[in-house]
Amino acid sequence: MIGPNTTHVTLLERVAKADDHAAWTEFCERYGPLIRSFARRRHVRSGEIDDIMQDVLMILSKSMQDFEYDPSKGKFRSYLKTLVIRAVYRKTFQKKSPVLLEDIDAAIDPVKDDPETEAIWEEEWRQHHVRQAMRIIAIEYNEQDQNAFEYYAVQGRSAQETADELGINVDQVYKAKSRILKRLSELIRQQVDEEG
Repeated sequence: MIGPNTTHVTLLERVAKADDHAAWTEFCERYGPLIRSFARRRHVRSGEIDDIMQDVLMILSKSMQDFEYDPSKGKFRSYLKTLVIRAVYRKTFQKKSPVLLEDIDAAIDPVKDDPETEAIWEEEWRQHHVRQAMRIIAIEYNEQDQNAFEYYAVQGRSAQETADELGINVDQVYKAKSRILKRLSELIRQQVDEEG
C-alpha cells in the first residue's frame, strides 16, 4: 500500500535504484490506476491495458537509471503523460497495421496535443489526486465521518437522509463534510506542490 508520507520526489529517487522493488510496487499502486483509467477512456480493450502498463514501466525503468530530480527540466507529470499517450497510441496503431516505431512516434506527436486527449488526461490527473487523497482520508477519519461524506457530498443524498441512515444528527453530517473537504483540499494541494 502507498505510504501516506512518501513524497513524490522520494519515491522517484527510490524507483531510480534498479534494485528497489518496493519502490516499483508503490509506484504502480500510485500511478497504475491513472494509466489504466486513461487507457480505458481512450477505448483500449481491457486485455491490452496491462500491455500499456508494461510498456510505460519498461520505458520508465530505462529512463530512471540516470534520474536526478531537477524541476527546471520539466514536470514528471508531463513526462508521464507523454509516455502514457505514446503507449496508448502505439497499441492503437499496432492493431490497425504493422508500422515502424518511428512512423508511430511521428504520428503521435500531433495527437498528444489533441484537445480531447488533453482534456481526458487532465480529468484523469485530477481524479488521480482525489484517489490518493482519499486513501489518506480512509486512514485519518472514522468510518462514520467517511460514510457521512460519501452519502452527502459524493452521492448527493440530503443531509437529513444521511443522518437518518447513519443514526447521527444533521449537524454531524455537515461537520464531517466540512472537515473532510478541507483535508482533501490540503492533501491535493500538497500532492500538486510536490510534483512541481
